[in-house]
This record gives sequence, structure tokens and C-alpha cells, in this order.
Amino acid sequence: MFKLIKWLLLLTVILGLASTAVVYGVLSLSLPALDGSGRSNAVVEPVKISRDVLGQAVINANSRNDAAYGLGYAHGQDRFFQMDLLRRNAAGELSELFGEAALGLDKKMRFHQLRKRSQIILQTLPEADKQLLKRYAQGVNEGLAQVGYSSFEYLLTGATQKPWQSEDSLLVIFSMYLDLQSATFERDQALIQIEQAYTKQMVDFLTQPSKYQAALNGSRLAPYSGGIPTLPTQTQHTVKSIEANQERGSNNWAVTGTLTKTGAGMVSDDMHLSMAVPVIWYRTQLNYMQNGAPTQVTGVSLPGAPAIVVGTNNNIAWGFTNGYLDTADWIALNDERKTWQVDESIALPGGEVENYSLILSEYGPVKYINEKPYALSWTAHQSYAVNMQLVKLEQAKTVDDALAVASDVGIPVQNLMVVDSQGSAAWKNIGAIPARKTPSELGVNADDYSVLWQQNELQRPFVKNPQSGRLWTGNSRVVSAEDNARFGNGGYALGARSSQIRDRLFEKQTFAESDFYALQLDNQARFLMPWHALLLKQLKTDTTKNQQYITALENWQQCACSNSIGYTLVKRYRDEVINILFSNMEDELNKQQGTLKYVKRDLEPAVWQLINNKPNTWINPQFKSWDAQLHGAFSQTITKLTEQFGNNVQSWQWGKVNELVIEHPFAKQMPLLAKLLNMPTATGFGDSYMPAVQGRSFGASQRFIAQPGHLEHAIMAIPGGQSGHPLSEFYRAGFSDYVEGKHTPLLPQELIHQIVIEPAQ
Repeated sequence: MFKLIKWLLLLTVILGLASTAVVYGVLSLSLPALDGSGRSNAVVEPVKISRDVLGQAVINANSRNDAAYGLGYAHGQDRFFQMDLLRRNAAGELSELFGEAALGLDKKMRFHQLRKRSQIILQTLPEADKQLLKRYAQGVNEGLAQVGYSSFEYLLTGATQKPWQSEDSLLVIFSMYLDLQSATFERDQALIQIEQAYTKQMVDFLTQPSKYQAALNGSRLAPYSGGIPTLPTQTQHTVKSIEANQERGSNNWAVTGTLTKTGAGMVSDDMHLSMAVPVIWYRTQLNYMQNGAPTQVTGVSLPGAPAIVVGTNNNIAWGFTNGYLDTADWIALNDERKTWQVDESIALPGGEVENYSLILSEYGPVKYINEKPYALSWTAHQSYAVNMQLVKLEQAKTVDDALAVASDVGIPVQNLMVVDSQGSAAWKNIGAIPARKTPSELGVNADDYSVLWQQNELQRPFVKNPQSGRLWTGNSRVVSAEDNARFGNGGYALGARSSQIRDRLFEKQTFAESDFYALQLDNQARFLMPWHALLLKQLKTDTTKNQQYITALENWQQCACSNSIGYTLVKRYRDEVINILFSNMEDELNKQQGTLKYVKRDLEPAVWQLINNKPNTWINPQFKSWDAQLHGAFSQTITKLTEQFGNNVQSWQWGKVNELVIEHPFAKQMPLLAKLLNMPTATGFGDSYMPAVQGRSFGASQRFIAQPGHLEHAIMAIPGGQSGHPLSEFYRAGFSDYVEGKHTPLLPQELIHQIVIEPAQ
């Protein structure tokens, strides 16, 4: 019997090793070749595609079009499946890969008809831009063809790799609209539903300006003075957890040359996005000739598009944060407004088709909100939403050159932060902004619809070389209070993060790259200090019962530090107070397919008014008094932490609760391959409402710092590797430096691979 068990165990080990060998063998077939030569009729002069020790793609070409081909070739080799997901997501074509499980998401995307819009916009682009996109697409397809074998994702889904088309690059830009701006019209929908279910006073109360305001001119919005609305009689039910929409945002800031030792301006940029494997950005350097002069641009590109998104040409350096201007309105329709139906066909695996019917109007696609028809007028639906003008930043010599380009660029509106080697620094909104003059967070009557929606706003505010020498943005209001009335609130961040960045910048008089990096990693919990004081005071009413929690709070370190138990208690306590206060409202909105999810970031000022004034109608029926309600919030905090992490409070340390987990999209479906596919888990560091933004799979998707003219100390840290292939030497390259806070160089290091593509003739 013992021998039989021994042989069975040995056989199991052998079969396990054999299956592992088969998996690795199949995967190795789709590894791209990073050395060699080839020929193509898509290039005019030889193109070199090199990789350094991090896998950064270094493209050398004689023209911008040839450089686009080289970048496309590298993207096609390293990131094609990711690019495929981006275009399919925007177009509503994921069901062809994943079957009926993706139908709901595809229908949601088809509402916007972005495939059709990309095809129409492509035909209107200047011939030079069409050629740029064509050459990029040729590079993608030839880079993919070089690999020879489909990647494992296609083998598992049984889908075929469809060639890249020029319109697909526009879809990739549209995918960023969906990621960065969909919360704007979702928030407006929630506010419409709140107004209809409650009152306009309730809308104003919930969205009142906070004390955290950090506009560049120091202006403040008028405080709310409408009083606390009476909440209708509440029903008793299980308290709902109100999910918070992830704040697609970013930090950036800059100083002029008066505050650097070199005399050059310096910029910092870290874009906050959901993080998966592979990470969204791709380290890139383009070297090409333009008008007889050499151009070198180093930064990150977005796989699927031929441009450097954030980076430097050594004359200027630039970065973006999401602008959150109001770029969407819901237009209330009446019976006189013409609508019509369009049928969309959604492909499924095996050739099957699912039909989806969409109602359209002259204002945009139509959705029923509380059983009333509204048309969505959104910037992404306009002809000026997407173009290739971002490439012009590569040729800018000064801040003024960059500012001149900003109004014409077709991307989701961003806060452009730009500096130059001569010491200037500036901010301006870059990207598409509707020219209509009266944005609204509530419904707009069709009679008040403005035809200016069809035009891009060219006149927009900017700030250049302020007297303080400092500029900052963090997704909160940047424009003046006066300009806010013109451009509107599309879901601004609360402002705590921007305020903390601003205050930190005024703590020093001279800055180097290391100072900016330290600020990117600043996890001090200034925002939660009032919540800490509230909870500590509450717990001290019974020191015997609460001693271990009091000790944790007294040692919380005032930061989202990895070993802080107190931080976890304060953060979760705040969440539970909000859940209890607004659970009935969330339940009411849910009945109309609505949610407070997109309004939750606005609630802080209202919550504190409620806590300080304790109105009786805002006591949840589960509790008899405000004190009981606040104590109940802490009891729920402890109950949920215990359910999630056990009753050992040491397991409640913030670094464990907020552990960084960056996963491949297929890892959950294939747990046995999770270790191969995912990034290593890392102790959590940072949170929301502070410069060091980090969630379990969300945070700074890159960290960039540069002084143009002095790039030897420039930094570009990314939480993942260049390649999407799990057996690539570059699959995890740079990840450990990112989680350890090391200064990963922006500029390419030693080049270790090279492909040369010669003209076919």
C-alpha cells in the first residue's frame, strides 16, 4: 500500500511537471523575436526598434511616419491583446471574445456608437493624419505577424486576431473618454433622480462646495446657505454599502526655473487609473527627423495610438490630469421631439448575433430616467472629440508653443501641466470642450439646447509663470470661480488632495527631482484628521470596552502607512457613517436604477453639517438617537473588518487591508495560472484624498518627473513591465522599483535588443 501511494504521488508530480512543460511550451511559441531584420513596403527609410534593459522601445527613424510604423510594430509585438480589448470595449464588441457574459457591457457601449463615429471622423482627418494612422496600423499588423502564433488569450477564447485598422486607434482614444468622462453623465443622472425624488434643495445640499478648494487663483465658491433639507420618513431595512466610483484622476504640479537649481522648469505627473496586467502605459522613445532637424521624444505611449501621451522632447515636458469640466448634458425630451430607432448587431462566438435596439434623437442617444426620455449630449459624440493633434506637442520648443496647441487637441479634456528648459511653467485645459455656454448638472429642456454643442471651445483660461512660481492640479476645480460658471462641474474631486499638494509646494523654496518624488509618495492623512478626532472622542466614552481601539487610534501615525491599524479604523468608520446616513436615499434611487455612487465624493460637507446639527429626520430607523447612530457606525466597522480579515486586529493593518493586487484579466478564470500571470502582491501604501493615491488595483499608473534640458535625473516609474507575454523578460521589469519607490530613469538604459526593418524596395 505504501509503495502504491508512493508511485501515485510520483505519477502526480510527473504529470504536473509535464502539464507545466506543455503550458510553457505553448506560451513560448508566441514570444516575439526582439532581434533580427526584415523588410516592409510600409517604410521609406530603415527603422530601428531597440529595447533597453526594462524593455523600453527606442524607435529610430527618418520621418514621423516611419517612427509611427516602428511604434506600431513594437505595440503589436508586446501589447496586441490589450489593444484589442481597448478597441472592442469602446466599440461594444467584447462579446465576440467572451460570449454572452459580455453582452451587458457591449450594449452599454453600443449606446454611444463609437465604431461608427470613429469611421466618420477618420474620413474627415487631414491626409497627413490619415497617413500617420495608416503607417502605425501597418506596423502593428506586421509586428503581430512577426510573432507568428496567437497569444494564449486567443487560444483560450478560440477567437481570431483581427488586423488593426486606422479607425481602431480612434477607438482607443474613445476608450479613454469612457474611462475618464462617463462618471460625468452618470453623476448628472443621479442628480436628476435626486431632484425628482426629493428636491432641488437636496441636490444643492449634497453637492455644496467643500472647504477644500485649491483653484490656482485662490478663488472660493460661495458657501451653501440653504439649510439642511428634511428627509422624508425613512423605512427600516438593512443598511446598504454605498460604493464609491473610482476617482479617475491624477496629480500634477510644476515649478518655474526660479525654484530649481538648473533654471529649468520642472513638472511632476502621476495619472490615477485602474491597474491590471499589462499596465496601460508603454515606455517609449521616438527619434526621428522633422524639417531637417532631429527630434527625440521620451515618455509613455498608449498601446493602440501613435503618440507619446506624457513625456518630454527635452525642450518642454508635459503631463495630464483629468479635467472634470462639465462635458455632458441630459436633454429632456417631450412628445414633439423626433426620435428614431437604430438596430445594432452584436457578434457572439460561433457566428451568432444578438440584436440591440437604440433610440436616437437630434441631440444624442436616448435613455429613460425615471420613465422619462432624456437624450445624452456628450463631447465624445461630437466630431471634434478625437484627432491626432496631440502629436504636435512633440515639436513644441516652449511653453507658449504647447499652449497654442492645447485648444485643438482631440482627447478627453485634461489639465495640461507644461514646463520648458527656459524656466517657464503653465497650466491650461487641453482637449475637447463644448462651446455651449451654460453647462448644467441637471436636465436641460430641449428648447434650451444650444447648437454650440457642435463646436469646440477655443477660448479657455490658462495660467503661465505665476508670481509664486508654483502650479498644481488634482482633479478638483482649477479655474476661477467666475470661469466655473462657464465651464461647469463635471464631477470634480473634493479638493483635499489638491490642497495638500499646494500646501506641500509652499513648504520649500528650491526643488529637485527627489523632492517631487517624495511629494508623489506623501500619504499623510490630513483629510481624515477630523474623523479621527470624532471617533477617538466617541470611543473614550467607554475606555474599558474600547481600549485596544483607542490605542490603535492614538498610534495611527496620521498616515495611510502600511502598519497603521488606526488608519483602517478611521477610514472604514467614515464609510459606515455615510452608509447609515444615506442608505435610505440609496435604496430609493436603486428603485429607479439609480445610485449615489457617482455623488459620494461630494458628500463630505453635507455629512459634517448633519453630524454637527443632528437633525432628527436624518436618524436611520435602526437607531434611536444620533449618538446611537454614530456608535452603530463603529460597531458595523468592527463587524465588517472581522468578517473580512478575522478578529486579530493585527490583520487590520492598512497595508494588508489595502494590499496592492494587480491582476491579469484571465487570472480569476484560471487560478492555477494566477501566479504566472499576476504581478506580485505588495503591501498597501497610500489611499484616496492624499497625494499618494492607491487602492487594491488602482493608483498611480506612472510616476513622471522631468526638467527639460536636464533629463539625466528624470524619472518614469511604472507598476508593471513592457510586455504582455508572461514568459517575456520584460513582463515584470520595473514593478519592484515602483513598489519600493525607487527612481526609475526616464531615459533608456543599455540597449540589449534591436530589430531593423528595411524598405521592401
